[in-house]
Formats: sequence, structure tokens, C-alpha cells
Amino acid sequence: MAPIKRFADSDSAAMKKQKHSSENRPSKRQRKIEPAANEGIKSKSTNQSDPTPVKSQVVPQASLFKDEERAFPRGGASVLTPLEHKQIQIEATQDVLFEQSGNKRSADGAESDDGAKDGTETKPHLSKKLKKSKGDKKGAGAVREEARVRIEGLSYKRIVPGSMVLGQVIQITSRDVTLALPNNLIGFIPLTAISDKLTSAVEKLLDDEDSKSKDSETSEDVDDIDLEEFFFLGQYLRAYVTSTGDDYAPNGVAKSKKRIELSIDPVLVNRGISKSDIVVNSMVQASVVSNEEHGLVMDLGLDDRALKGFMSSKELGREIEHSKVKEGAVFMCLVSGLSSDGRIIKLSADLQKIGNVKKSNFLTEAPSVDLFLPGTAVELLITDSSSSGVVGKIMGMLNVTADLIHSGSAESQKDISEKYTIGSKVKGRIICTFPNAEPRKLGVSLLDHVVSLSSKTCRTSSDKTKKEPLETLPISSFIDEAEVVKVEPAMGLFLKLGVRGISGFAHISRITDGKIENLSDSIGPYKVGSKHRARIIGYNPMDGLYLVSLEQSILDQQFLRIEDIRVGQVVYGTVEKLIITHKAATALIINLAEGITGLVPEMHLADVHLQHPDRKFKEGQTVTARVLSTDLDKRQIRLTLKKSLVNSETDAWDDYNNISPGSKAPGTLINVLRAGAVVQFYGDVRAWLPVSEMSEAYIDDPTKHFRVGQVVNVHVLSVDPAEGKMCVSCKDPSAFGLEQQNAFKALNVGQIVKGSVSEKSADTVTVDLESGIKGILRLGQLTDGSERKNDNVMHRIRIGGLLEDLVILEKKDKKPIVTLTNKLSLLKDAQSKTLITRFQDVQEGRTVHGFVRNITPERVFVEFAGGIVGLLFKSQLTEDLVQLPEFGMRKDQSITVRVSHVDHSNERFWLSMKDENSTSDKSPPTGVLDPCSGEAAVNAVDDKIASTLDFSFGKATTARIKSVKSTQLNVQLADNVQGRIDVSEMFDDWEEIQDKKHPLRQFKANETISVRVLGMHDARNHRFLPITHRQGKVPTFELTAKKKAKLNSDSDVLTLKKVANGSSWTAFINNFSGHCAWVNLSPNVRGRIDLMDLSDDVSLLSDIQENFPIGSAIKVRVKSVDVSANRLDLTAISSTSSQSLTLESLKRGMVMPARVTRVTESSIIVHINDNIAGPVPITELADDFSQANPTAHKIGDVVRVCITDVDLPNKKVGLSMRASNVLSSSLPVKDPQISTLSQLKVNDVVRGFVRHVADGGLFVSLAPRVTAFVRVADLSDAYIKDWKAAFEVDQLVTGKIIAVDEDLNHVQMSLKASIIDKDYVPLTSFGDMKAGQIVTGKVRKVEDFGVFIVVDNSSNVSGLCHRSEIADGQAVEDVKSLYKEGDAVKAKVLKVDEKKRRINFGLKYSYIKGSTEDGEDSDENNGSDRDVGIEDAASDNDDVGDEVDMRDVRSIDGSDADENDLSLTAMDVDDKPAPKTVAGLSTSGFDWTGTSLALNEQDAKAGSEADGGASKKKKKNVKLEPKAIRTSDVDMNGLGRDSIFSILQR
Repeated sequence: MAPIKRFADSDSAAMKKQKHSSENRPSKRQRKIEPAANEGIKSKSTNQSDPTPVKSQVVPQASLFKDEERAFPRGGASVLTPLEHKQIQIEATQDVLFEQSGNKRSADGAESDDGAKDGTETKPHLSKKLKKSKGDKKGAGAVREEARVRIEGLSYKRIVPGSMVLGQVIQITSRDVTLALPNNLIGFIPLTAISDKLTSAVEKLLDDEDSKSKDSETSEDVDDIDLEEFFFLGQYLRAYVTSTGDDYAPNGVAKSKKRIELSIDPVLVNRGISKSDIVVNSMVQASVVSNEEHGLVMDLGLDDRALKGFMSSKELGREIEHSKVKEGAVFMCLVSGLSSDGRIIKLSADLQKIGNVKKSNFLTEAPSVDLFLPGTAVELLITDSSSSGVVGKIMGMLNVTADLIHSGSAESQKDISEKYTIGSKVKGRIICTFPNAEPRKLGVSLLDHVVSLSSKTCRTSSDKTKKEPLETLPISSFIDEAEVVKVEPAMGLFLKLGVRGISGFAHISRITDGKIENLSDSIGPYKVGSKHRARIIGYNPMDGLYLVSLEQSILDQQFLRIEDIRVGQVVYGTVEKLIITHKAATALIINLAEGITGLVPEMHLADVHLQHPDRKFKEGQTVTARVLSTDLDKRQIRLTLKKSLVNSETDAWDDYNNISPGSKAPGTLINVLRAGAVVQFYGDVRAWLPVSEMSEAYIDDPTKHFRVGQVVNVHVLSVDPAEGKMCVSCKDPSAFGLEQQNAFKALNVGQIVKGSVSEKSADTVTVDLESGIKGILRLGQLTDGSERKNDNVMHRIRIGGLLEDLVILEKKDKKPIVTLTNKLSLLKDAQSKTLITRFQDVQEGRTVHGFVRNITPERVFVEFAGGIVGLLFKSQLTEDLVQLPEFGMRKDQSITVRVSHVDHSNERFWLSMKDENSTSDKSPPTGVLDPCSGEAAVNAVDDKIASTLDFSFGKATTARIKSVKSTQLNVQLADNVQGRIDVSEMFDDWEEIQDKKHPLRQFKANETISVRVLGMHDARNHRFLPITHRQGKVPTFELTAKKKAKLNSDSDVLTLKKVANGSSWTAFINNFSGHCAWVNLSPNVRGRIDLMDLSDDVSLLSDIQENFPIGSAIKVRVKSVDVSANRLDLTAISSTSSQSLTLESLKRGMVMPARVTRVTESSIIVHINDNIAGPVPITELADDFSQANPTAHKIGDVVRVCITDVDLPNKKVGLSMRASNVLSSSLPVKDPQISTLSQLKVNDVVRGFVRHVADGGLFVSLAPRVTAFVRVADLSDAYIKDWKAAFEVDQLVTGKIIAVDEDLNHVQMSLKASIIDKDYVPLTSFGDMKAGQIVTGKVRKVEDFGVFIVVDNSSNVSGLCHRSEIADGQAVEDVKSLYKEGDAVKAKVLKVDEKKRRINFGLKYSYIKGSTEDGEDSDENNGSDRDVGIEDAASDNDDVGDEVDMRDVRSIDGSDADENDLSLTAMDVDDKPAPKTVAGLSTSGFDWTGTSLALNEQDAKAGSEADGGASKKKKKNVKLEPKAIRTSDVDMNGLGRDSIFSILQR
């Protein structure tokens, strides 16, 4: 929509239309100058003289605040108002004071010794002083001239680069952020104009893309950065106008208009603000530098880069979650305070707090006018008010105007001058600047929602709930009766739309398709009170106005924007042009509405492939299309012209949630593969079409039968909305429509059905059931008999014949068919409801009927209905079957088996064909005992008992203890009658239990006790049964030994219904499961106790199995009982337990048990009760941090915790497991507990755990809420090349506190040993190095010209050893073959150049052979050399000396040693002899090859005695290993001792 067009003020326009006669018109127009409205600013006037010969007429001064007032003096009355009198008096007093002090007073009321502030020159017509006209005979006062402040609003003409505006976020895309600006303007913030941090991230992503694919073009979208994570709709921001140009509007009517480019970078929007200008309640814009635990570190973009802002997490407001704030995000903030040193500015972005100007959140003082920027709340003094707006002054010196919209005059039908009286003060918020305006002025808004920085809401007359404006009246909606409530002749109409709180505005250019010169509120079709049909074309949240249009063309237009177009909608358009895409494909551009076009890809031009699309489609041709998809982010629409899709009456599939199996619709093939094809529907909905579902006939290669772009009619087989997956089929869906789906769902496994034969093959019969579902009947399922009998039955079946009494064995949902059986055994089970159809039907000991599914050498798989399969092992077959091939069975053969064992947890069961009691297979042990018959009791303990029928309910008898278990007594009532007494039925009260841990230990075997009959005991599932449920010939009776129990009838037995909440009982531990202990109150009443509720003594919970063994007795109280769910919850602790605690009832210092629910490397999570849980950080695990190990705890452990902090607003609790907290405060504490920063003092040595390794240093956790920062420079005294590799999260470090700032919650510490350790020995520095010094070090770098050595225990002192100084003799040629980075060496300092700070080292052995360090090293590390008696000596000549040092191995030219001494065959490396000998190394009297050991005595004698001695010594040296220190053992050819050692070892 076009912006609000502004013309001259209405008052001025009216004055221009007034006609004056020539005699009344003065020859020179009188000028009026508005005097200043504040103290300290002198009024200005000029002399006025009447040039006419008529008597002089004194022109009175205009009113101080009203330009239009024309005063004519009458009598002696004053023309000035009382306020003007008071101001003139104050100014006169100030003038006298300035004259006395010798200073001049400038025109604006300030001292003018150094000229105007900021170097601005005062305009001549504003600097004229008030003078008296000497020719004025009547002595009239001077006339004040005043420059009238013109009321102007923002427009495309007035907004220029450099302007600043306040905007509100209305749209967020991947490329930019759209801001709503005042006066219906819209601005766009590009991705790179937000903050430096975000721009760097974008550049990094683009660089990464370029590095991955240098030849491919970079995508315009940066998918890795989602601007919706940086901004939120409705957010207020200050923006800087960078440029204006032509573009298309993204919202509203797509009409060519100017595009305003904005920037919200704090560097631009805070331009002009210096550190000294920032005061409390000023507004600045800041970007997030880093997100810390307690708040955000902000960058203000000021010249002083050291000045930072900090925003607490509590100052973000409700809309923003602290943890989700991204680095680079921008917020408009209120300055709430400054730190004591002025380096940190405290900020707040809570719009609710900032917008509450009643609490003095407005600027009351300003060191500079540059601080008055958009977004700042101010208090202004009204100097003028009219129907066109309000004029005022801020602090008496800065002009501000509120135009028609933002003064509230547009919506108000009353005169706003009554609301904003001259001289009154009101609160407002600056919304824009006018850089080119003279005098300087700002735009301000008085609208409530702008002042409070909130969004305007509305409600309709029918619905009183407040809603967002666009929810009430969306864009493109129609208003049938929009009533004109106000007419601005040069602007447009303000209309009542039936929405309370928000009006509509129709610009004069949007009223009719023609042109309207002027409007009238009393005459014409658009007068006040007239009603018209209108359409919403936009909404501006800054103005709080709907933008409407009365144009007939807009009313008739089908779409105003892309959002109005629904996916799947049939649309009409005209061909705009035919284009060729970058893939050389033809596409069509269709014009759907003004500024809205859609693209038709080549595959969607027609149902068939067009060879010449240019012949079919001409520009301007009308076409009917259907919308395939819309991309609001890219503003794109995809259309199709395929008649099969356009004319389809089925609903468009654009959402997986709206698609159900069986639904039918056409789709387009977009990819065809051998395994199937991908079908595209509408939007992002796609489906997979398997090759098996493409046709009823067999298809080998789909690419031969289908093509990309082909439309296929499919129906849904399955759909998964959560995963976005769908499978479809092209097969005829008529056989399985909606009725068939319902019929298929109505069928159940085990149901008896009938149907007619539709197909017949050699092995199967296809049956059409009465419900229309197809069933498959296999050959083996025809009878229970042999294969021959099955063949005979199959031969008699005829197509069209009726088959009755068929049982459904299985339902196949993917292929809507059922599997049937005609076996008589299964039919009888189905009729008697005993057919196994699910796992719950399997019962141990039951005889069942099934059929063979598969046979293996060791087992047989037996199948039942519903796909239930049991396992029949070879060992459970009868002996005659085991001997037969495949056990004499075949697939689908009927079989009768017995369930021998059931695994309920894994849903498995085993079968047997052997009789349970070794009786005949014809009489399996099943059935219910006849209550009329019983078995005679053999040797009954009670002589009165004759048979089992004598054991009736409540019967008192005698039993003999057979065995004592932990939870029950097994007793005998007779030799053939067994009984059981549960531990809960042994004692009448708590005092009778002698051993609470082992209550039944006081009973012994063979004791006789008095009992009474309670009922029966089901041994298979350990259940209590009434006395009437006697199963088996010899049942097991449930008995009681309680003497006080009243057992008159079955109702006297304890049941769950009789257990009341709060009642107390004696319970006995039965077993442990998970986090609960299961206890018995009686044989048939069982409850559970949470492990945390087992005892008030927390120490007992450390070993529950030991302190609460199975069968132990405990006193319990009922917490809750649910009879319907058969659930009973108990507790064994007092009523003030942790289970009854809430967060509100927690107090600091409370110690209670907790259960570990999660273990991490930095903390453990504990569970106190169902309502309270919290973490125990690593700093609170132990008083000695070196013993703090979270992984030492296991899930389920019960620990003792202490409440250290309770945060009710955030529902958090602080916990500690320190022994000094949970056990005794007198225990020694190595690492004190730190709760606040006040406990830390500078120079304190503390320990902590590394919490985070950042680029700038380490964050060390000293306590849950105390984190210290260690800069990189404070990590170590020595230089660390890769310092991050030396630290890891949760690493224990020791440091000294070097700075504490409680106001900023900052702690800084150092890990340097020189600071921490009092006895620290400083590292060797460059100044400590002296020529001739022997040092040890590491090879830092190896080059062709030498090696660089860094000295051990030094502050990175390093130097070069030239290759000429590596070995005695000539220079080494290949240095890199001798040394590698990290090798330990011993060297001599040859030269120290202090000016160039260079050190020259020498590695020759002759340099260091006499040093004590070398001797010590040789004694310690070269024991093998010492063993053979080799002394440290060397010969100065080339002859072989009497003594040889192994460390000085040098090749001697002209040596008498044999060149082939060192052969590979002599090294015993390989058993296979080498075909060619290799020349060995000649040494000074030492045979390294060991070949001298094989020489005869004559050869030995031929050598010198020294050689012989050396040979003997060498013979003892059988173990040669390379040394750690590699120094000077190199010959002239560059081969060192270590290299020789390596050769020998290989």
C-alpha cells in the first residue's frame, strides 16, 4: 500500500483559501517568531513598521504557544498570558545575571564564549534580539518573531539515508527481517546488517560452502542460520536507514513501491553516543557477544570498544528464554545502571518494564541531545495542539512533533486540544528523526501501545476476548459495512470496521479507481456516517490502524497476496511469458493477480509431453491451473496445467495428517526406479509406490512402463504422519473400499465365517467371504487328516461352491486378506472359545491344538491362531516320533500338545507331547476336581481328618512343619495333603515377632502347630484362591496360624477393599523390583513400598538387601489404595517424611534420603520424592574435591543429601552430599563450601573443576553458583602450544583468586605455579643462558640445516644447533633421518646473542663427555655399557685406541675392519640366508655385527690385544637398546648409534 500522503496543515490550507481585498491586505506580510518555551532561552523579535501613510499601528506579539491567535489590544489590557509574563520575568533576571558576570547570552539562552555547541551555527533569523523601535511614537513593545515548528510525519519523501526510526518486527525470513515503521512504512533489515557477530557467522558459512564446492554457485540461502532464533514477532528495534530504492512489497498488495533498507547494527543506531552521554533510563541498542550462565554480555557499538553491557537473565522479559538467546542477536535496551568503575552498563530488555513510563522509566536528564534517539521515552511540554497533531519541547530545548496518526487525532472524534492542553506535560516515545529539518526536531508518538512498547489488541462486538488484530480481521478479508467516522480532505478516510480499539484508514488514492481531488466530511458519497464495502489490505502495528481499500478493482481481485492462495486451489490466470530454465527445460509464467505470478514446470504443462509448448501457449492466453505448492519464504508458487489434476474432484493431499489408508487421489511421478517410483502430490506430501503395487500384472522394470511426469491414480496402503512417510498402490482399490475396510476391521481372529470359492489352484483356495473380504485356505488346512485326505477334499471343491465353518487364523493388514482353516480340531476350539488367539490365552499345563509351521533337526515350531508360535523340542517328543524322518510330521499337520512352560516376560512358551504324569497320552492331566468327591487323607496329622473334603473354610486342625522358608512355612496336613502358611498369617501382633529380620526362624521343622483353613493356593501362579477353587486331585491349602482371627465366612478374609488410607499394618518383605519393595499384608493382599520409604534411618538404605532381607517384618502405613487398579501404596516412615514434602516446605539445612536417577561426569541427579528432584554438582559431592567422582554412584543408589538452597520462582533446589553437611559439621573440610562471592578473597588458593574450555580461557566451577574465569595468560608459567589439549571439562585444577567483583558476579583466578606455590622455582629464562652451559631439552623442529631445541624447564627458551655441530667430524648431511620432533637431547650452549636473542647449541659428544650430568645419565640409563667395562675415552686420531666408548661410534676411513663385518645373515633376522652380503659398519675396534665371534683363534690373535679385549667385552653385550637421549652419537656419514640399534633390532 502506498504511504500516507501528507500535504500542508489544514489550518494553513484554510488560510490560503481566504480571499483578502486589496485595501485590507498589508503591503508586507507580518512575520511571527515562536519564542522558546523553556527557561534560559531568550525570545526573539524584529521591528515591524507600517509603511502606509496611515497612522502607525502597533502589531501585538503573537501568543507564546499558539500560532494562529491574532491579538488586538483593547484598552490597557496586556496581550500576554500569565505564563508568558512569568517566562519573560525569568529571562530578564537571567540576562541581568549574565551581564554582571561579563558573559554574553546567546540566542538560545546558553553561554556563547566559545560559540554554539557542537560547532553548529545559529541561523540569522533566530539570533535577532528583541529591540525597541525608536520611531515608535507610542513606545510599543517589540514584536517577537518566531519560527513556527511544522508538524510532519514520516513519508517516503522525508525519510532519507541517515534517518533513524523505531520499528516493530512483523515478518522473519531466511534472508531478512521486515520492520513496520510509522505512517505505514515498511523497512527491510538484510542478514548482514544486524550485528558484527552475525555477519562473521554468515561469512564463515559462505567460505565453508566455497571451499566445499569451488565450481558451484553459492546458494543465496544460508540454511544454517535461522533468523527466527534471533528475533520474535512484535519486537521493537531502532533502525538506521541505509538506502531507499524500488522493490516489491512482501505483504499487502504487491505493488511497485520504494524499498527502505535498514540496519540495526549498534554501531550505526548508537551513532553519536559517547561513554559520557549514557545515563540511566536512556535507550541503547546492543548485540549479544556471549551467553553466560547468569546473563548476556552485550556490545553497544560505541567508539570505546572496552565499554560493554551486561543484561541479567531476569531482565530479558517473558518472551525470551535465556538459554535460547543466540550470539549476534540484537535487543533495544534500557540503561538501568552503571557499574562503579563505569566500564559495565547494566541493561534491561524487559518490554513490560521498559514500557511502564509511570515508574519514571523515561529520560529526565541528558548530557547531550544526541541521546534522544528513537525508542527513548521522554516527557514533553505541549506548546501547540491542533487537529493535525501536537507540538512540544523536550527539556525546553528540543522540538518534537506528533503527527495526525501518532498524536491520536486520527482515531479520536474529539478535538485533541482538550486532551493535550498547552502547557501540560505528557509522556511520549521518540519514533523518528528528521536529519534535514531546520530547526532540529524529532518525531514522537503519544499512542499508548507505542509508549508502552506493546502490541495493540482488539475485540469484536460478539467476542469480548482480546485477540491480535490480524486474527480478528485477516488481510484480504471483506468488511460489508465500513462506516466513515472522520474525513481528512487531503489524506483519506478513517473508518469504523466493527472492531473495538482499532480503526481503519483508506488513503485518498485507495478510495476509488478514479482520482479524487478532495474529500468533504459533510457532502459527497464519503461524508461522515456513510457506509461502504471495504477490504483489508494490510495492518501497521506501529500506527495501530487497519489499511483498507474501497477500490472496486481491489474488491473484485481474487488474490491480494501469496498467503491468500491455498495449496490445491483451482485458479485462473493469463500466460505472461514462456521461459527456458537453467536446466534447459521449458516453463510457463502465469499471472494470477496484480503482482502475483506462478510457475508451471515443464512436466506440468500437460498430461502428455509437449514437443512445441510455444505453439500451444501464447502471451495473454487465459488458462485454468491448480496450485501445487507455495513457498512463502521465497515468494514462489508452483502450478500445474494437467487436466487430470486440474479437473480432479478429490481433495488435495497437502498434509499427511489428513490422509487415511484407503483414500484415493491422483499424483505425479517425479522419479522412477527399478524398485518403484516416488509420487508427488501437493505441498511437501510424497509417497512411495512399490513395483509390486504398480499393476496387477508382473512388472520387471518400471522404467519401461512409466515415465517422469505421468499422472497415476493411487490409493493409500499405509501412512505415518510423524515420520512423513506414505505407501500407495495403483492396483484396483474398488475391491477394498471404505465398506471393505470397515468389514475387515470387524473380522477377528478365531471368528467362524463362511464364503464362496472364487479361485482355486493346486495348493490354495481363494474364498470370498460374505463381508467382501478375500480369504486364503491352504491345502494343509482343509482337514486334520493325512495328505491324501486333504487332496480328496481339494478335488471335491468347486469354484462358486459354498464353504461353511471356516475359522480365521490370521489377518494380514498390509494385504487385506485373511488366512482360513477348515480343521475340525481348531473349529471345535473356536466354538468352545478355547482357541489360542493371543499370548494371554496360553496357560501352563493346558492341552492345546495347533498345526506344524516348521521342522528343524532339533525342534518343531507349532503355530496357533493369531500367529502365536510355540516351541516343541526333540526331547519332548514321544520315542516313536523321534526315530522317524522329520519326526513323522509335515507342514500344516494337526498336532495336539501340552504347554509345559511359559515365559511371560519374553512372551515365549514351550510344548511337550509327553504325559505330565507318565500316563497314557489319551488322558492328559487336565480338568477341575469334582467338589462332591475327595481323596482320602493318608496318615493325617489331625486324627479327625478323613479326606480332603473335611478341610472346609475356617476349619481348625493341626499341621506339621515340613520346611521353613523366608516367606512361608510348608506344612503337611497328611502324607498326601500339603499346606502353606504365609508369614503374614503367623503372628497376631508386632510383639510376637522375636526376630524382625527373620520372623520364621523361631519355628523348626517337624513341629506341630494349630492352623485354620483359609482357602486354596495356586502353585502355578502363587495366587490365593477361595476354598471352592480346588484344582487337581491333591490341592495345596492356604492356612493361618493366627489365634485372634475370626473366620466365619469368606467375607472375613482380608481384601483390598478393607484396607483404608492411613491405616497401620504389619507387612513382610516379599521381593524387590526396580525402585520398590513388594510386601504382603496377607496371602492375597500385596502392596509396594518405595525404597525411599523403607525407613526413617537413611543409613539403613545404603544396603537394603542386608538390612531388609526377604521375609523381614516392618510396620507400614497406607499412603493410597486403588481397588479398581488393584494397587496399594505403603510407607514405613513417619508422616513428616520426604514423600510429603513440597518445594515450599523445604528448608535450608534439611538432611534427607534421595535416590540416584541419573549419573553424568559432572553431576548426579537425585530423586527425593515425586515432586522434588535436583542435581548434585561435582563440587558438592565431597569435602575433598579429589574424592569427588560422580561415576562412583550407580542409578538406584540411596544417598543422603542436604538442602543448600531453595529457589521457589524457578522451582529449583540446591543439594549437597558433602560429609560436613549430611553427617557432621565438625568433619575436616579440604575444599570449603562457597555459597556467595563474599566468601572469596583475593590471594585465596582454591580448587575447582573445569566447566568450559573457551577460546579466551577456562571457566572453573568453584561452587554451584560461583564460576571463576582463568585467562589464557594465567594458565601456566610455561608456554603451551596447544593449551586447549591440556585441559578438559571436569578436570580438577588449583588456582589463586586474583580478582573478585561482587557487583558483576565476576571472579578471576590464576593457575600459574609461580603465583600459587610459595616455593616455586622460576623457569629458566633467556638471561639465564650462558655460553658453555650443558642443558637438556626437546627437539622442537627439524630442518635441513639443523635442529631447533627448546630447553627443559624454561620459559620457551629455544635455539638452533647447526648440522655442523651435531657430530664430531664433518657435518651431518641428512639431519631429518637422525632427529624428529619431540626427541630428548643434551646440548652445550655455544653462543648467546643477547641483541638478536639467539642461542647456538652443540650436540657433539666431545662437548658434553666430561660433564657430570652426562656421567650421571650414563650410569643411570646406560647400564649395559657399564657392564661390559667400556670407559669414557676417545682417540684424537683415526687409529684404533686402547679404549672404546660405545657412545662415540664413528666410521673410520681406511680401517682394518672387514667391510663385510655387518651382514644381514649374522643378525639372525631370517632363517633363510641372504643371497648377497651387505657391507657392514666399521667401528673403532667394536664389531657391531657380531661376526668376530665366529673367527678362529688365528684371526683373533692377528688383531691387537685391544681388539681382542673389545671383542670379549662385546660378547657380553647381548642386549642393546636405543637410548632416550640422542646426543652426539653420530658418525661422519650421519648414522648414529640409535640408528644402528634400530638396525640390530630389526
